[in-house]
Amino acid sequence: MSRRSGQSLSSGPITVLCQQSFLFGCLSEEDLRAGLDADLLVTEKLYSNRPIYTAFRPGTWLDYLYVVIDGGPVIMRSTPLDRVMGITYPGGCFGERSLPVGFGVAARAFPSLVEAYKTTDVIKVPLATIQTLYNQQPEFQQRYNLLFELQEKFQYHLLNCSTYPPQAVAALLRALIFQERSLGSQPKGNKTDYSFDLPIDLIARACQLNHRTVEQVLKGLTRAAYLKANKNTDHTTADQVQVIDPEGLKEVYGATRDKVTWWPLK
Repeated sequence: MSRRSGQSLSSGPITVLCQQSFLFGCLSEEDLRAGLDADLLVTEKLYSNRPIYTAFRPGTWLDYLYVVIDGGPVIMRSTPLDRVMGITYPGGCFGERSLPVGFGVAARAFPSLVEAYKTTDVIKVPLATIQTLYNQQPEFQQRYNLLFELQEKFQYHLLNCSTYPPQAVAALLRALIFQERSLGSQPKGNKTDYSFDLPIDLIARACQLNHRTVEQVLKGLTRAAYLKANKNTDHTTADQVQVIDPEGLKEVYGATRDKVTWWPLK
């Protein structure tokens, strides 16, 4: 899912936003230039395991919306269970629930840490620009509202994570598939498979499982031909999870104990 952001950003952040971001993809470069001052856009590299901000602090709002251009993912995690409640890949945005725009004024929650799980390139769009586009561009408003819907549906999938490991991991994968399909990020072209930079640690923290159990579930999903084996030992792709049967995965997502024949533990 990674893109060559350094090369892309050389063409200018407005071009990148229109070509690589779901939210701004509905606007022409002319419309976007008319709605903002390009000099106010901030291009930034976020480094792994460093907090970006704490969402939902009482009475506190962000000054920017973050658009992910390359790298990542960026995660939102709750405390004290340290559970991952949101995962953002290139093409997506984060921070909208901490902006006083649209549903942001109502979609509040308990303080949650937002951080880059891996090095991430973002473009920060000022709050005033988001508010103006939200008020003046109906399609932008629809897409912006969809970001809230996707976050709610992502958490809905996590609520369906049972203690049964195959179902829990499948629930996370289904959440990511739904999210990336809705954003138009995947699948690519005529392909039907989905590929995620999804380390075992991230799966474990989203599904509340231990690392060893997650490893066994991924092996089982691979043997059952839901996933494709990752034979590349390159550290840049070692965490790739490739779903080759997204529709079949629904069976595992809806499974309870004794219903998954390839899982040895009941």
